[in-house]
Amino acid sequence: MMTIWNMHDSFTIRGLYAVTPDTADLDSLIQKTELAIEGGVTIIQYRSKIHDHVVKMQQCDAILRLCSNYDVLCIVNDDVDLCRALGAHGVHLGKTDKSIEEARLILGPDAMIGVSCYNELPRALHAESLNASYVAFGAVYPTLTKPYAPRVSLDFLKEARLKIDIPIVAIGGIDVNNAKDVIKTGIDAIAVITSLYEANSIKETAETLSSMFH
Repeated sequence: MMTIWNMHDSFTIRGLYAVTPDTADLDSLIQKTELAIEGGVTIIQYRSKIHDHVVKMQQCDAILRLCSNYDVLCIVNDDVDLCRALGAHGVHLGKTDKSIEEARLILGPDAMIGVSCYNELPRALHAESLNASYVAFGAVYPTLTKPYAPRVSLDFLKEARLKIDIPIVAIGGIDVNNAKDVIKTGIDAIAVITSLYEANSIKETAETLSSMFH
C-alpha cells in the first residue's frame, strides 16, 4: 500500500542532501547511507543510472525504509513511477524526465518535486511558477560524477537566491573544503555524492558539512 506523505507537515529542503552512488552492494549502500543520516543528512536522493527496474525497486525500497526510520526525506531521481509505486516523498527531475505537471498529476499535490536547472536561471523561475518544491543548480565545482555538467559560479548562486523564493540546492564537487563558501551564498542545501560516500569517515564528514548550516 502506498504511504501518503504531506511535505508541508514534516519536511523542508535544508542542510545536507545526500545522493546515493551507483552500486550493486545493497548492504554497503544501506550501511553508508545510515552513517550519513546519523551524521546529519536531512535528505536522501536515491539515484541509479545503471540498474534495471527490479534492482532499483529493491534498493529504493530499502533506502525509503531507512529514511522512514530516521524521519528523513527520501527523493527518487528521475523515476516518477518508481516514486509512486514505493510511496517515496518525492522525485527529482532533469531535462529529459517527465514534466513538473506530469509528475504532479501522478504523485499528487503533497509530493516533493525537485528540478535540475543546471546553469539556467529562466528554467528555475519557470519551475517555481509551476510549484516545484525546490530547484538545483550545478556543477559548482568540477565533479567526476558529471564531468561535462554546466558550471555555475558562487555569484550565480547569489543572484539566484535574490530572484527565487523556493529552496535552492547547490551540487557538484562540494566537499568539506569548499562547502562553507557555497553555503554563504544563501542557498538552502548542498547535495553531495563522492565527498560523502567515499569519505574515510562518512558520519564525521556528514557532521562537519551539516554543522556549517548552524
